[in-house]
Amino acid sequence: MASILVVEDDDVIADVLAYRLANAGYAVTRAPDGVGAISHLRKQHVDVILLDLMLPRMSGLDVLRMARRESTTPVIIMSARDGDADQVDALELGADDYVTKPFSVRQLLARVSAVLRRSGVVNEPLPEPDDVDLVIDEARHEVQLRGGVVPLAPKEFELLLHLARHADRVCSRESLLDEIWGYGLDGQTRTVDVHVHWLRKKLERDPARPAMLVTVRQYGYRLTTTAGGRKQVLLRPARQHTEPAIGGADVPMRPR
Repeated sequence: MASILVVEDDDVIADVLAYRLANAGYAVTRAPDGVGAISHLRKQHVDVILLDLMLPRMSGLDVLRMARRESTTPVIIMSARDGDADQVDALELGADDYVTKPFSVRQLLARVSAVLRRSGVVNEPLPEPDDVDLVIDEARHEVQLRGGVVPLAPKEFELLLHLARHADRVCSRESLLDEIWGYGLDGQTRTVDVHVHWLRKKLERDPARPAMLVTVRQYGYRLTTTAGGRKQVLLRPARQHTEPAIGGADVPMRPR
């Protein structure tokens, strides 16, 4: 499995990239700034770096300079700077490709695949585990628990799917309310608690001691995908034929 480091301080863009890259079979790690990126690169090998230019603490070009002194890892620049001078500077410093925002994830995936081929890295996704407890099949709108299909109400499925798309990260009650129910129920976070309670009754071995749908006190919930080193939750994403552009109107981006 090829590994990719996403260096991007915009959480919306980083979330989308991490989700789509992981679903394409890559191992993804993230760094929100240049210092964190260099620290990670000195500790762990990666096969491709996706690098924004305007980063806090250290600019993308400085990260590129330091990375080139210490490794030959392919670097793809992602930036709203579309001038010839910006692209030439990055390429002369050793960038392997330059993508201007907004761009489609499909285009970026193709470029990642191309630089991996040029560097001789073959991406072989890990096989799907056969002992996973919970499988969420987005395309079929179906949830399987230890081999059996579990019927869920529409909002229960939407909530579980959203948590799965943000697996192992905490989602606040307010964000879940906005994403699943919309702004009309603003402030009524008890709605989220009730639906999580129903999901636990259907999915957890012991709903009183949940292993998958975990509460983070005074904040929200997290879908925990592993337990004791074993994967317990698997998301099978639907194939997307159309998608918003990264940095476009549908995926907000701070000016770069």
